[in-house]
Amino acid sequence: MEKGIVYYSDSRLGEPILSAVQRQILLSGFPITSVTLKSMAFGENIIYNGKPGVNAMFRQILAGIQACQADIIFLAEHDVLYHPSHWNFTPLQEDTYYYNVNVWRWAYGTDRLITYDHMVSVSGLCAHRDLLVNHYRARVDLIDEQGWEDGRNPRWARIIGYEPGKPRNRGGFRDERVETWRSEHPNIDIRHRGCLTPTKMTLDSFKHKPSNWQETTLKGITGWDLEGMFNGS
Repeated sequence: MEKGIVYYSDSRLGEPILSAVQRQILLSGFPITSVTLKSMAFGENIIYNGKPGVNAMFRQILAGIQACQADIIFLAEHDVLYHPSHWNFTPLQEDTYYYNVNVWRWAYGTDRLITYDHMVSVSGLCAHRDLLVNHYRARVDLIDEQGWEDGRNPRWARIIGYEPGKPRNRGGFRDERVETWRSEHPNIDIRHRGCLTPTKMTLDSFKHKPSNWQETTLKGITGWDLEGMFNGS
């Protein structure tokens, strides 16, 4: 089965993060469909005319997965460094969302990274195309029915969550199967001032404390030379 990548960006991210992330994605060798708010020379580019925000992100993802013809799709955010081992994964079931939970968050510009158990996010999602299309089409339809405009996220949207697969008994809008996997080396979620979601780099940032909290430095991350990649930036 062919694998492909749907990359989405709000077109506000600057250098050197933007190019560093794109170089890592290109190492996959997979076809790339990029959906951005401004024209970008990265894969097959689609321009979404909207305001930056989570609402726009969902619509960008839908546009990207509809345009991508690969059987299996990895979602890729513009501020996550993907390790080459991330792309080796292949989903076993067509009705299941798979999240790579081998992720460290990096407070960009510092020597501090954190991780914890079950760090599930859209940026680590891989699944069969048809499953993703059906989910995001239903999600966008729900947004249209509820009347969510671009801008501040309404309470009901925060309750259903951003990640496909959140069950109804925990506030999700449909019950779907979810599994996790861990790539050989971690992905690096770069936390910077322009992030759409809260940075959450301290335990005090969480209402419900995560388990197995860990902290390290740039030199403590296996499979990466982050200092070398961003030397002088």
